[in-house]
Amino acid sequence: MDNQRLVLILGGVAAILTAGLAAILLTGGPSDRDREDTETPPERAGLQLNVSDPESLSPDQQLRCFVGGQFVGMATLADCAQRNGVASQALDVGLDSTGALTAIPFTPPPELPPLVDEPDPMPVTEQVDARPVEPRPGPQAQQASGQRCMRHAGGEWREVGTMSLGACVQSLYGGRCEQLGGASYGRWGDTTLRLVPGRVEQSSDNTNFRAIAPQGRDCSIGDVR
Repeated sequence: MDNQRLVLILGGVAAILTAGLAAILLTGGPSDRDREDTETPPERAGLQLNVSDPESLSPDQQLRCFVGGQFVGMATLADCAQRNGVASQALDVGLDSTGALTAIPFTPPPELPPLVDEPDPMPVTEQVDARPVEPRPGPQAQQASGQRCMRHAGGEWREVGTMSLGACVQSLYGGRCEQLGGASYGRWGDTTLRLVPGRVEQSSDNTNFRAIAPQGRDCSIGDVR
């Protein structure tokens, strides 16, 4: 009788284990979909912020404001410009080293280069001989196309050459990037050029600037418009 009871107990335990193993095999582990729902995709793990021109910011958006290179607290773009005594367009808006949205004044434009002295006209001499003199054909002077291009570096203006606006922009800024708040200045004719983070700008009065060419992350300059 005891042996029969032991056999029945062992048989019941074996049946329970067999049923449990079969259930595990049928249901399997957690599905791939369940794992995808619980795991965070790596590209979404961090905050990504793409900053464009200041005009696209909300008027009441708070930024880290700098005056004279010192952090003065949070302020809107208009308030920060007022504290700096400049227009909103004179502030560089982007991400600082901490990843926070920041507004900081651009490096101010330098003094304009001296004007180029025009050569004096050739003196006209009176014709002594009354006989007419036939003009002799000579080599025609090749006029350089474009205008004077200059770079401001080391506290002085340096000649680059005479060229078109697009060529001047590429000569001055191609392959060069600026940090937040920095600016590199140049001249094309009577126009001031300025490289700031993300774009090249121009100004006819050395004060109010507008964008004329975008700049890529690889520091390449796009087409001038």
